[in-house]
Amino acid sequence: MSDYENRPVPEGINISPSHPLKEFGLLVGGISAVLLTGVLLLALLAGHLVRYVPFAQEKALLSGVDIGWLKDDQNTAHQQKQRYLQALAERLATNMQLPPDMSFSLHYSPDATVNAMATLGGHIVVYQGLLDTLPSENALAMVLAHEMAHVRQRHPIVAVGRGFAVMLALSSLAGVGDGAMQQWVGNMGMLSMLSFSRAQEEDADAEALQTVQRTYGHVGDAAAFFEYIASRPQSLETPAIFNTHPDHAARIARIQQFAQAHPAAAGQTSQPLPPFMQSR
Repeated sequence: MSDYENRPVPEGINISPSHPLKEFGLLVGGISAVLLTGVLLLALLAGHLVRYVPFAQEKALLSGVDIGWLKDDQNTAHQQKQRYLQALAERLATNMQLPPDMSFSLHYSPDATVNAMATLGGHIVVYQGLLDTLPSENALAMVLAHEMAHVRQRHPIVAVGRGFAVMLALSSLAGVGDGAMQQWVGNMGMLSMLSFSRAQEEDADAEALQTVQRTYGHVGDAAAFFEYIASRPQSLETPAIFNTHPDHAARIARIQQFAQAHPAAAGQTSQPLPPFMQSR
């Protein structure tokens, strides 16, 4: 019979060699990484699925929302400018391959912001600050066709869908109630801050060039606005339209390459903007 020996338990055997806060940090970091990956995948999936939402449903999203910057101005001069923008957009639309139910609503803003933007439901806002930089209707047509291409390619609803998916996921994780979600959905003022990826911007540029070429038979002045920006002193603030857009030098180069491949026929020139479109 062997002798029984009650050996003493080594001191600290139940204590982890690493600091408990370190283990907690690793645990939180791991969970956060998994959650972040899940949210990003959900956003990508939502961005893909919303492309199949009928355009009529996209327009309906704004029907019951009061958005100040989409209200039509009752000023007579402003209405004249808006009618001109609407007519030009409809002319360009005939040279785009649009779904049968897709249409555009042009809005004029007297604000001095150098910008134009597309948002849900085919709404496009053009600011006077942008118009004052353009030398011709052709230059304006390039900007409008670019924004219209965003709508045709469903970029606004993709951006909104991804944002909604992220907000829904984060709200669920944080236990935020339905009231906060309703407030976010109802606050459509965020639509003025939609941004698109560089790939989306380049795709919109490419389709805009094709549209302008079909409309006028050439792309003269298509690069005029970007050349204006390139000529500005470096110290001046970049216009809002370029906050998320690709480098304007690269855009000018692509437009010039397209123009060389599609030269204007003899006698084709750019059309001037009507005098009433300029600031008074």
